[in-house]
Amino acid sequence: MASFSFGSGNAAKLLRIPLYLSGRLATALVPRGERWVFGCGAGIGDGALALQRLAAARGHDTLWLTSSERERRDAEALGIRTLPKSGLRGWWATARAGVLVVTHGLGDVNRYANGGAFIVQLWHGIPLKRIGLDSPATVQVPDIPGAHLLRRLVALLYRGATRRIRVLPAASHRARGRLESAFALGDDRVVVTGEPRVDVLSTGTAPERRSTATERMRDVVGDLPPTARKILYAPTWRDGAADPAVPTAEQWMRIVTVLEEHDLILLVRSHPLGAGAYAPPLPTERVRSLGSDLLSDVTPVLAAVDVLVTDYSSLAYDVGLLAMPVLFLAPDAVEYAATRGFYGRFEDVAGDGSAQDWDSLLPRLVALLDDDAAFADASGRSATLSAEMHAFRDGRNTRRVYETIRARGIPAPKGAA
Repeated sequence: MASFSFGSGNAAKLLRIPLYLSGRLATALVPRGERWVFGCGAGIGDGALALQRLAAARGHDTLWLTSSERERRDAEALGIRTLPKSGLRGWWATARAGVLVVTHGLGDVNRYANGGAFIVQLWHGIPLKRIGLDSPATVQVPDIPGAHLLRRLVALLYRGATRRIRVLPAASHRARGRLESAFALGDDRVVVTGEPRVDVLSTGTAPERRSTATERMRDVVGDLPPTARKILYAPTWRDGAADPAVPTAEQWMRIVTVLEEHDLILLVRSHPLGAGAYAPPLPTERVRSLGSDLLSDVTPVLAAVDVLVTDYSSLAYDVGLLAMPVLFLAPDAVEYAATRGFYGRFEDVAGDGSAQDWDSLLPRLVALLDDDAAFADASGRSATLSAEMHAFRDGRNTRRVYETIRARGIPAPKGAA
């Protein structure tokens, strides 16, 4: 069962309007300092962590606002100072910050104290499915009398929040257009710098990336057979609806058979906001969970993966930085296009068609892995798709974002040369 939907989230947001208003009034009276405050809806990771590491190295006073004990421990292990984002201390830290850095929304920090701050929205992936104001899902509310008026109000609140964003990095000019439309921002706010979250995929040599990612993955899922090739399955969120690609018991048996016959490991990463019954009916070492409860940010381990299977995830663009083949499993592509919508045509991304279920996906996976030429062709197509969306692959995206922030009037840390 899914754990969150836009409808329930927006209903809660409307009920909190008095808190938002009182927060705006209060922050107008609180002077902001020079501290950089970070938050990430997915935990300690993503582009927020990359920028925090650089800002701290440059001498800035940084603080991470957490929403769980697990986040606090993860940050502590990295030597990052933290406070809980909710409550008075989180509100005060947000209200006093000079720079707020988020990856999902303003709720990544204390949502009632962002008025007047310099807000950096790093976002968390190049959108394939429509997001923000481009998607009807964003303004969903419960089906009650007056729902159409409530949807208008939610849209107004969303626009009001996005207008506070000062810097929103884009991976390329093509991605920039999507973000400008989704966030209702001009090109003075959406800047083509590359995304900090993918610097790890362009840093060092390919063998170095593979070795580092394999070691990190081992820390999460345990030892893996040294000869086994790893398949990452990463379905995206269905806006609160059930995932139609969850295998049946019979399909699980066929999946495990293929994994054993071809010496494969299937790593399953459900979306953090949704859940699916991705557990085989019988125990097997060939299927491992790689969920956000185990690994908040999957990007640093991508170099240890051999093939990606997904539907509408932005990972389809990211793994091309590693020239990794992608197979698409999207049983609801037609319905999803009609209800949520895509930027462009899904077929232009998925190529010769996506699989409708696991029964049709498995032969494609076997054919890809058993044919070196087919694998090379799929790798080349993935790299080409990525090159169309990622303008930079030099590992310096975080630095470009930092320099953009500084160029917009954020001072150097005290005592810096």
